Amino acid sequence: MGGAAMVTGTRSRSRRGSPDPYIFLIAITLLGLGLVMILSASLVKAEAWYGDPTFYLRRQVLWAVIGLVIMAIGVRVDYHLYRKWAAPFMVAALILLVAVLLPGVAQPGTGARRWIDLGALAFQPAELAKLAAIIFVAVGLAGRPERIGRFATGVLPWVGLGGAIFLLILAQPDLGTAIHIAATLFSLLFMAGARPGHLALLVVAALPALVWAVLSAEYRLARVLTFLRPFDDPLGAGFQIIQSLYALGSGRIFGVGLGRGVQKHFYLPEQHTDFIFAVLGEELGLVGGTFVLLLFLGFAWRGYLAAVNAPDTLGSLLAAGITTMIMLQATMNIGVVTNTLPITGIPLPFLSFGGSSLVTCMAGVGILLNISRHGRK
Repeated sequence: MGGAAMVTGTRSRSRRGSPDPYIFLIAITLLGLGLVMILSASLVKAEAWYGDPTFYLRRQVLWAVIGLVIMAIGVRVDYHLYRKWAAPFMVAALILLVAVLLPGVAQPGTGARRWIDLGALAFQPAELAKLAAIIFVAVGLAGRPERIGRFATGVLPWVGLGGAIFLLILAQPDLGTAIHIAATLFSLLFMAGARPGHLALLVVAALPALVWAVLSAEYRLARVLTFLRPFDDPLGAGFQIIQSLYALGSGRIFGVGLGRGVQKHFYLPEQHTDFIFAVLGEELGLVGGTFVLLLFLGFAWRGYLAAVNAPDTLGSLLAAGITTMIMLQATMNIGVVTNTLPITGIPLPFLSFGGSSLVTCMAGVGILLNISRHGRK
């Protein structure tokens, strides 16, 4: 195996202890802050569109309750049982990714085929696919760790799975989520000990595919060009990111005050979803934004610590994969809001409005907490 492996071999299982309280407290703090910011960011839009300023908040609270229940179940389910569930879970996720592309299945009127209508709520199969892929790949890599050093049997099969998921999500279309999943699975191969030369080959092979994905859709190319020069078209393609930067700049050190932001008054699009960090920056300032960044850094510290202290390779890869999934998503979202990355349509974990993302993150936290129960103290 390559020297980059985070964990190799199998350690003896330790006795169960208490879940890592820091992971739990950080996740709950982010969730609570997200509910407050969703109310603040969406109340103007909700009042204008639905006559109810709490419209989006009430739906997010419902998803939060579902997520907390799933997290509580995840804490109690021994993560070793995922060896039995990994394949059915992955098959179900792939079936849903195909189903959402079929006529009459996807939620209508959104301009994309990403959501399945559940009545009062809508579910995004791509979010389920994130967690399913991490579990499936982690179980596979942990089951035959000696294969990771061979490209044909240890790397290529997972590249095929990742490529299939990438293409299905790209067809929705959702390039941002497709890149997110591909990068997470790539990180799992790295942490499992794949050879650097094999990983470099994957990067070289992926670059033409990424260029093709950008050039094949005019709006994707426009997003890249807008990222490079947003002020060339301030009332068109550059409008959203410029308003986001205005919001962040207006907040200065301490913010204009919770609920007193101006950009959410129909200046900043997607103010309660993908760009909620901009509203937070305007209303809570640099202090509030830094607090959120510190929470995510704390989550990364405790998540990767759970991976290092896990009693076996499966626990280590699961913990590392889930932590990477959440941290990559946070990095991509904040990168977009601050114009350090092109717009991708990725929600901010725990904070953005969106039930599918929230439930997936809470489920991941539940698995992380269970792994931390088994880890070395």
